[in-house]
Amino acid sequence: MSEKELQKTQNTAATERIRNVKTFVPRVDIYETAESIILIADMPGVDEKAVDVELEKNVLSISGRVENGKLKNHTLVYSEYETGDYEREFAISDEIDREKINATVKNGVLRLELPKAENVKPKKIAIKAA
Repeated sequence: MSEKELQKTQNTAATERIRNVKTFVPRVDIYETAESIILIADMPGVDEKAVDVELEKNVLSISGRVENGKLKNHTLVYSEYETGDYEREFAISDEIDREKINATVKNGVLRLELPKAENVKPKKIAIKAA
């Protein structure tokens, strides 16, 4: 995958948090096929109602909110797992077809499919006998 197609961006703008929870950067695996770029982000505890995926200019932003996970009528005695929100941004190039981006969430895993624009997909050239 070329850096032109997808780049991780640094969060340069100061954002104001309105929720008093930890914010994590989700781990992301990135795959490339001839047709598209696939991003798989781990966001444990996030369901489809709590995920936002936005594309503004060339920045693809993903965010997820996790509710506190506390059980009613129970007192937490010990915990090895922290919960919080998730945020991450990627810069994408014009080689991605923005109208066909697809996002799904299942069991806390966000899957984004970023189809390549037709003009950048590899083309097979037929060979004719002379």
